[in-house]
This record gives sequence, C-alpha cells and structure tokens, in this order.
Amino acid sequence: MSTEESVSAPTPGALLLCRAEPDSVAAVAPLLGERMPLVRGGAQWSALVPEGGPWRDGREPVDRVVAGWAAALAVGAPWPVLALWWDADRAGYVLASGFRRPVGYVWLADGTPAGEDEAMRTFAARLGLDPVLDVQSLDRLTRADPDAEREFGAGAGARARLRGLLAVLARGGISLPAGLDPGEGAARLGAAARALPGVRRTESAGLRPTVDESPLAAWMPWTGGPGARVLALTQVATGLPLTVWGLRRRSGGWAAAGALLVGHGALGAAYGLSRHT
Repeated sequence: MSTEESVSAPTPGALLLCRAEPDSVAAVAPLLGERMPLVRGGAQWSALVPEGGPWRDGREPVDRVVAGWAAALAVGAPWPVLALWWDADRAGYVLASGFRRPVGYVWLADGTPAGEDEAMRTFAARLGLDPVLDVQSLDRLTRADPDAEREFGAGAGARARLRGLLAVLARGGISLPAGLDPGEGAARLGAAARALPGVRRTESAGLRPTVDESPLAAWMPWTGGPGARVLALTQVATGLPLTVWGLRRRSGGWAAAGALLVGHGALGAAYGLSRHT
C-alpha cells in the first residue's frame, strides 16, 4: 500500500496529543468516556490513541468527535490538546487550549489546502512556536504548488502534510513512537500503541484513575477539595452552552463534549457536597 493510499482508505483515524506528562493526562482522560491507549509522545508530550468507537459505524465524522474531545480535555486541564484526524476525503488538526475558541486546518486527500492561513499563525502563537522559522514552515503547508512535492514527499497529499506538521512540532518536543503514523486506521493505530513499551490504558468515565501523584490529582472530583469544586463548577458552566450549541448545529461531537463536561462537573460538585454534609 502506498503512503497516500492509507489516507484514502475508508477507515478514519485520529491521535490526541497533550502537552503534559502521561500521569496528568491519565487523570483527566476519563472525561472522554472511552478507554484508550496512552503513551509518551515526546518531551513533555503524551499521546492518546482513540480506537474509533464513536465513528466506526459512521454516525459521526471523526473530525467532529475529536474536536469535541480536544475541547473537553483542554477545558479540564491547564495544557493544550492537539487532535490530528483523517478520513477518506480529508485530513487536518484541531488545537484546543483552555476556554479559547479551537483553531484548526484541513487538507483534502490530495493535499489541497482547504483552511485559512491565519489559522496556522494562531496555531503557532498558541503553542509558542518560533514566529519566524516555524511559521515559515507552517506557511509552506498551506501552499498548493510544485515545491510541495519536493518538500513533503511524493504526491504531497494530506498524509504528507500531516507529516510535515509533525516535523515542525518536533522542534517543540513532539516525537511519536514508531507505528503511530498519520493516515493509518484506528484499529491499526490501537494495536501499534498497545504493543509499545510503557503503554497504559486510561480509565472509563466514573472510575478513579490509579495514579494519585498527578499534579492534577487535587483537582479531581474524588478529592472533594476546593480546587475540585472550582473545576466542577467551571465544567458545568462551560458544558451547558457547549451542549446547546452542539445540538443547534447538529454536531454530535460537540454536544457529547458538552454533555461530558456537564456530567463530570455535576459528579464533582455532588461528591464535594457529600464530603461536607
């Protein structure tokens, strides 16, 4: 199979890259409601490898699902989350950070840019990339010209563009383990991740993660502490309008992300009250 055929394959896939240590990611990953392999993704980066549950039956596009997941993780943690995604027709990324509006970019399967140049610059600024060298490299990813094939590989399709994006991000510490290649299907990615040394599997929603040493542990709902109560109320306040917005736009991914935030926040608030009554 050629490199570009795997992007054109009918099976979509995604990766969730978090600028945090695996312990910190494991503490908030139950927000997503789906267990996933979790591996180190470079210096101060971790990678969650979704196995495609929400999009396997075609109910919801992969880009909407992972955009909602990235937003849910970023609201519940003090670090950015980068979702890489691809399907038969397109590929792209979504960067979520805190309460700011997510930013993303899309390429068609043949590599044709289908996003706005300003999105790349915003992306670079939020990740703290070099405003000259890195931004110049990112700008080249938005061009559809003969030079792209020489720089990004034969065909210069969407998968090659994602590889180019990761090459820029490598300067900021991202280094994906072997086998976690953009363009592969979710099942193959999951199998590759599970075979990696040091892999762990995140907990399901409602279960307490086994690692309590995480810097975020004091903010998790089972502690009932002040930080946990603040986070719980913030999640509810953010999740309600996000759920309404997702329903109005008929976006199951965003609606699910909002519902996850509301549910997790309500759980934390209820647990906090029970600890003090």
